Amino acid sequence: MDLIKYIGDTPMIKISNGLYAKAELMNPTGSIKDRPASWILKVQDPKSKGFDTICEATSGNMGVSFAWLAATMGLTCVIVMPDNMSKERKQTLEYYGAKLIEVEAGNFDRAIEIRDELCEQNGWFNCNQFGNKHNIEAHSFTTGQEILNWAVDNKREISAMVTGTGTGGTLMGCHERIKPQFPDMKMVAVEPAESAVMSGGEPGLHGIQGIGDGSKFLVNMENVDYIQQISTEDAKDRARELAKTHGLFVGISAGANILAAEKFIAQTKPEGDVVTFLCDRGDRYFSCL
Repeated sequence: MDLIKYIGDTPMIKISNGLYAKAELMNPTGSIKDRPASWILKVQDPKSKGFDTICEATSGNMGVSFAWLAATMGLTCVIVMPDNMSKERKQTLEYYGAKLIEVEAGNFDRAIEIRDELCEQNGWFNCNQFGNKHNIEAHSFTTGQEILNWAVDNKREISAMVTGTGTGGTLMGCHERIKPQFPDMKMVAVEPAESAVMSGGEPGLHGIQGIGDGSKFLVNMENVDYIQQISTEDAKDRARELAKTHGLFVGISAGANILAAEKFIAQTKPEGDVVTFLCDRGDRYFSCL
């Protein structure tokens, strides 16, 4: 069954005057990660190359996307994940039939090491989201292009894009696609205050799952104009408020994105619009909220 065709073309939702958010929670598995996961498997096509198993290290959403896609393609999926990720994420992975391997809390470097070792030892396909150029391509050709089309069709001027960074694929891909058309657009990277690696701090435990994984990975810091730190509790509070005031049942990283965008608007008072992302649904965070 070709379910990939249902990914993307998500709506742009007005949060407030000058602030718009792309509703990535409306993708098939409920997150933006459906885009790069499907792109990687479509372009690299592991099944045609003789792979029967794919493997990835993840904080959750990318793993869910790969597990879903593997189920549709007749592939086995193995996911390596720090054990402090939400219970709902783990249950979803297992429901899709993925095998889950857990490492100590917050240790993404170890998760990546184990993924690489397993792929080397067993001859599995290494999805390699943290170092895969196709991750950036996915967001350039789909996410970024859709935002650019929205701006052109609606005669909107984009002053800034605000996004949390996990792999950095969204930030880099959207920068690549949109910046040439809006050269004055500012790129604002959002990271957890408890793990402010991009700001020069040390990796630390935090609760904004999906961003701040302890490294810059695909991010070229020359393309980042501002870094906005958001604490876990503030991100959770903003996510709860979005449900109650806008009817948007979103995850913690979406709360961080919206709050960071609102802070940026208050501080800089841009003339055009600020665009951000509602990265995923909130139902995979009940045990955390």
